[in-house]
Amino acid sequence: MLQRISMLRGWSLKTLQAYQTDLLHAQQFFKQHGSDVYQATTDEVSAYIASLIRNNFKNTSIQRKRSGLTTWFGHLQDQGMRQDNPVRGLPKMRPQRRLPRELNESDVERLLDAPDTKSPVGLRDRTMLELMYATGLRVSELVHLQLAHIDRQSGIIRVIGKGDKERLVPFGDESDHWLTQWLKKRPHTLNPFVFPGRGRVAMSRQNFWKRIKKYAASENIQPMPSPHTLRHAFATHLLNHGASLRSVQMLLGHANITTTEIYTHVSRARLHQQIELAHPLGRGGQDKA
Repeated sequence: MLQRISMLRGWSLKTLQAYQTDLLHAQQFFKQHGSDVYQATTDEVSAYIASLIRNNFKNTSIQRKRSGLTTWFGHLQDQGMRQDNPVRGLPKMRPQRRLPRELNESDVERLLDAPDTKSPVGLRDRTMLELMYATGLRVSELVHLQLAHIDRQSGIIRVIGKGDKERLVPFGDESDHWLTQWLKKRPHTLNPFVFPGRGRVAMSRQNFWKRIKKYAASENIQPMPSPHTLRHAFATHLLNHGASLRSVQMLLGHANITTTEIYTHVSRARLHQQIELAHPLGRGGQDKA
């Protein structure tokens, strides 16, 4: 019957094989509980999904298996082989959110120190890295930052973020120092961007990403940072040093605080690691005893 569904839906061979594997897996579970893939009830399907969760299947795998059963039981309904679809009404699995790669404060310092500031390009890169770590700007926000958006006297940057939403973000003395040095060396063009590309356009995100990879490789920083590594470090390090979640949300420009909450997991993981190393009953404390 699965072959017929495959023909009707135009599945590829790979898709058909995946559905077969998932259906056989469900069938094994249902058989152990006195049922099968033709007669399984909503409670039995729910028990099957619960078993996947207990066995640490990824949310994406569970959702794929759930979707396969929905399709299967839907076809049985269409063929008049059963009256209901036992999967409908069951909650869907939310996709697991990946934790951002963590860059500790020592690694950040090494990355910031990597550019050769004696050259204009190195000075520009150092300024960009300093600003990104000091403000938590997205890469796209950083490269599109305009001269008119910086209030040097107040130490405030006006950021135009996602959905053209505006927010004001403070920057500190260190980034102001490098910004001052860069603006002295910055080419005097009609380009409105702080970090100009060729013509009247901004520097590209891809170009800046290549620069980060170059400096990370030169300092042997592992794992290789992502384009938003310094933004992630900005948020995590603020929380590690006592900043409130709400203030970090505002600085990052997150519309929903649940987006910001992912950084609390990184912060807590770091706290647990420190306790393990320092507490008398932790692994580190036991080693010292």
